[in-house]
Amino acid sequence: MSMNDTPKGERLHIALFGKRNAGKSSLVNAITNQELSIVSEVKGTTTDPVYKAMEILPIGPVMLVDTPGLDDEGELGKLRLEKAREVLEKADVVLIVVDGSDSGDLTLEYALEEELKKKKIPYMWIYNKADLYTNTKEGHFWVSAKSGEGIHNLKEYLKTLVPKDNDKTIIQDFICRGDVVVLVIPIDKAAPKGRLILPQQQTIRDILEAGAISVVVRDTELQETMEGLGQKPKLVITDSQAFAKVNKIVPKDVLLTSFSILFARYKGELDIMIEGLKAINNLQDGDKLLMAEGCTHHRQCGDIGTQKLPKWIQEHTGKNLVFETSSGAGFPKDLSNFKVVVHCGGCTLQQKEMERRIASAGASNIPIVNYGLLISYLNGILPRTLEIFGDSYKEKWSCLEELDV
Repeated sequence: MSMNDTPKGERLHIALFGKRNAGKSSLVNAITNQELSIVSEVKGTTTDPVYKAMEILPIGPVMLVDTPGLDDEGELGKLRLEKAREVLEKADVVLIVVDGSDSGDLTLEYALEEELKKKKIPYMWIYNKADLYTNTKEGHFWVSAKSGEGIHNLKEYLKTLVPKDNDKTIIQDFICRGDVVVLVIPIDKAAPKGRLILPQQQTIRDILEAGAISVVVRDTELQETMEGLGQKPKLVITDSQAFAKVNKIVPKDVLLTSFSILFARYKGELDIMIEGLKAINNLQDGDKLLMAEGCTHHRQCGDIGTQKLPKWIQEHTGKNLVFETSSGAGFPKDLSNFKVVVHCGGCTLQQKEMERRIASAGASNIPIVNYGLLISYLNGILPRTLEIFGDSYKEKWSCLEELDV
């Protein structure tokens, strides 16, 4: 992903649901004006959810998701439907697509509608194949994926269903024009070759939009960089793994935090993650922890989720613990066997997906903590890394006293 691309986790997810041959794939092609999905008269052509990132005016960057038919049959059909149901956990808006030439049973569509109401997901009914059905019923939204009839109006109407943007920022509300922000980015075996990782890219973009000055440096050059700056930086943001080293170099009167902590706040789970830290000191021999990451990547020697963090946690607790890992979409549905979920910053995940994971942990009464918060706590610098959030942070998070930090 280049720095000019909108990350998948930041795109509005619009999912299309309906029976086989309702014209979902044709509608995706019509909306995008591209032949993206395979279209056929044979029922069940779409066997797995198909994702397409694009820009739709006047909405902006979106992710269109074409799903298998609600009426898919057989054992394989059940598996396909399970995959389609997973899409609901990510959908911001749902289009219920109906074959306008078919006046058949809509029981499946009405059941989906009830589920969408419970989940509070905005939706609209789309009656497709208007070109084949001249006696269209009033009150229904009609389109023709074949002729393009109604497609422009559909895009315009979709804008009214889009959840209002709350103008969230990663760092802009903490800095001013002209402030110097130092970003510490270690380059080791785990660093991707030839590029920066997503949270680093997004944070740099946020700093630039604020009119602040971004200084990017490796941890190995941080000391000389700090000495060579003409002014003290307003803030230093580091990869959480380098907290111990960076904390010793950065003066105490300079704010210090990490990408992971900023993203915990950006995704809306900071309070819950801080509260979850209390569970770390209550771990006992044999307890199982889930090390969860939002993306998938090749594991290397010194991997943070499978090697470094487990080692640091065991050293801190003095307990013999069991660690299990998950990555990408493989977050377990059943968390009852775990004592704590330790989650990455979730930069590649939608906020809805992070909320679902947190809710899943909460439903099982399982504490969930964030990589960056946990590492800063294990290094004894948690209060310092939270100072960026204002003078009242100690009062707001009274659990800090319980953590003995």
